[in-house]
Amino acid sequence: MSDQQAADPALPRALARLVGATDGEVLAERADGTVVRVGDRVAKAHDPDAEAGALAVRLGVAAAEPYAGVLLAPLRRGGPVELPGGRSASVWPYGSPVDPDDPGAAPWEAAGSLLARLHAVPLPAPGRLPGPLPPMRGPAKAARAVARMRSAPGGTLAAAARTVERAWASLPAWCRGEEPPPRATTVCHGDFHLGQLVRHPAGTGDWHLIDVDDLGLGDPAWDLARPACWYATGLLASGEWERFLGAYVRTVRAAGFRGGLAQADPWPRLDAPARALTVQSAALGVAKAGAAGRVPDEAEEACVAACARMAAGAGQAELPAHQGP
Repeated sequence: MSDQQAADPALPRALARLVGATDGEVLAERADGTVVRVGDRVAKAHDPDAEAGALAVRLGVAAAEPYAGVLLAPLRRGGPVELPGGRSASVWPYGSPVDPDDPGAAPWEAAGSLLARLHAVPLPAPGRLPGPLPPMRGPAKAARAVARMRSAPGGTLAAAARTVERAWASLPAWCRGEEPPPRATTVCHGDFHLGQLVRHPAGTGDWHLIDVDDLGLGDPAWDLARPACWYATGLLASGEWERFLGAYVRTVRAAGFRGGLAQADPWPRLDAPARALTVQSAALGVAKAGAAGRVPDEAEEACVAACARMAAGAGQAELPAHQGP
């Protein structure tokens, strides 16, 4: 199902009413989430498949004091609100997002530091949340992307889809969401990219992480894997990658961690998740291009090409890193 097919014209109005208005500005409208802004507040309708109990725990983490200044906190406490029709919704303060038209101003250092701070917070004590922490949903989203590619029109993209499938088959089972990860003792964001950052208060405040729909226990390497994927496929310059990773390592070491991702060479830990995010990106690209009847764009082609290298070198230890400037 495409995002357009899934749009519900009544949903934005229901979200606006949730914050006391009759109408609002639609910031996002996709199958898995709709966001409406009314003044200094936003209301979000979560994925129709979101389990209310797990979502309540995720919202509880965002509201918990140890995560203040890292995760943007919801305005309403006590879990999600049920909208007419059964969708779960939540209300948040509005924050100004990263400007997509000014890539040079992207806050890579802030992103790395925020993720490190998130990973360094001790797990909430039993009883402090409305239920047990759910698993981080990153691998499940990767599997969903591959399923979407499989259901999309093939046509001239059949060869690209086969390449993505071969790369998917080369991944460890946990990266495909088929078994628990070997390390699942850290609260992870689960779906980090620059669109998950906002300044609050808007325009002048500090950067915060938003969108806790995929947050949960997992391997923290997953949260660094999308920038690692972009770097390895040539979509992120080495300077930006080094700013991001350097800020992460400095912050996590300052918190007392020395092993794992804090080591001088993080690629042994990043390799499998970065491969998984490469496949996820390629699968979504092929699916979107197939549905639109177009050829993949430059970024989508880069991810498919990386999948071809992964499939050809399935026995190698690491995702081939980008060697450009």
